[in-house]
Amino acid sequence: MAAVRRSVALTGAALSLGLVLTACSSTPSAPTSSSGGSGASTAPSAAPQVDAAAFTSDFSVMKQLAGLASQGKGMVGVLLPDTTTSTRYVQYDAPYLTKAFEAAGLSSSQFKIDNANGSASTMQTQAEADINAGASVLLVDPLDAGSGAAIEAKAEAAGVKVIDYDRLVTGGPADRYYVSFDNVAVGKLIGTGEVQCLTDWKVAKPNILIMDGDPTDNNAKLFAQGYNGVLQPSFDSGAYVKVGEPAGTWTPSVAATTFEQQYTAHPNINAVVTPNDDNANAVIAVLKKDNIPAKTFPTTGQDASLPGLQNILTGYQCGTVYKPIYLEAQAAAALALYLRAGQTPPSTLVNSTTTDSVIGKDIKSVYTTPIWVTSANMGATVVKDGAVTVSELCAGNVAAACTAAGIS
Repeated sequence: MAAVRRSVALTGAALSLGLVLTACSSTPSAPTSSSGGSGASTAPSAAPQVDAAAFTSDFSVMKQLAGLASQGKGMVGVLLPDTTTSTRYVQYDAPYLTKAFEAAGLSSSQFKIDNANGSASTMQTQAEADINAGASVLLVDPLDAGSGAAIEAKAEAAGVKVIDYDRLVTGGPADRYYVSFDNVAVGKLIGTGEVQCLTDWKVAKPNILIMDGDPTDNNAKLFAQGYNGVLQPSFDSGAYVKVGEPAGTWTPSVAATTFEQQYTAHPNINAVVTPNDDNANAVIAVLKKDNIPAKTFPTTGQDASLPGLQNILTGYQCGTVYKPIYLEAQAAAALALYLRAGQTPPSTLVNSTTTDSVIGKDIKSVYTTPIWVTSANMGATVVKDGAVTVSELCAGNVAAACTAAGIS
């Protein structure tokens, strides 16, 4: 997703209203402790009841977890995958996770965030270093399920709690947790966005190329489930033609080559479904090289990246799925704090389950909600949230499009 890819996601308090809770809250108790020198035991204290729908852009909910953070033991290690398939990990995830942990009162020695820079072996080394340094919780966003599952198995064997962050680690331990956006919902937004764009841009006979994400990424499968579900009835009826669905990737250069090959073989292609802004940007570069006019050839995206947002404003991309990563980061940090303190997370936070098809188990999950962003709501979402600045977004030849969209 880029990544998000992922990816992600699902502004502020308004976004939180879109999250659905699936269970009532529970009130687990903190361990009994002794008051200083008296030998008398204090009554068990209740863990704070954090709601997955309550996180906001000011990180105020994390401050409510300061007591929980003070109870915890060990370090929280965060393993992020790369800097190339999506810029989100450097721009958003790492800073937001840092802000979430610090807002709850953790010091810099109590959490550690690493990026594997695209190397599974590097992530393995980082994980081992965290375990050896006394980590009690690992958040893992793997490069692939196999290496992720190996990391998690080693962590659990060492008594470390495990959280899948953003991507489900299929084949991982059955008792782990998962924090992400509802990725089937992400795919549905992409599919419905494509349908709306085909109408708005007056594409009379849609011949659509489906360009999936990397098949080793479970999120890519969930995205595809979502958008193919939306589009299949129109393929079945003959209203749309599905030209093809080549092997997927999260690498923009590979996506560009794939698209050029498909476009050469099938010059009737006039729309593309792409679940990633960076891959969409690669497709759009080919379209511009071929002098395809704006608002004639729909593409889609995900991650609300700067190039994706600019492509939307200039009429080369229909929209992007915005996943407010500050929500996902806070949810993951909060969950880690419960596990670090030996507490059972409340069902107001752990609000869903996700099936791991490899082990045949439902994994306890926290879902946050994605948003489809177009030029019409860009100012009220990604710009308002500060995910991108107006000066960056509206630079150069995008300035006039920003003005037309009411962004200033």
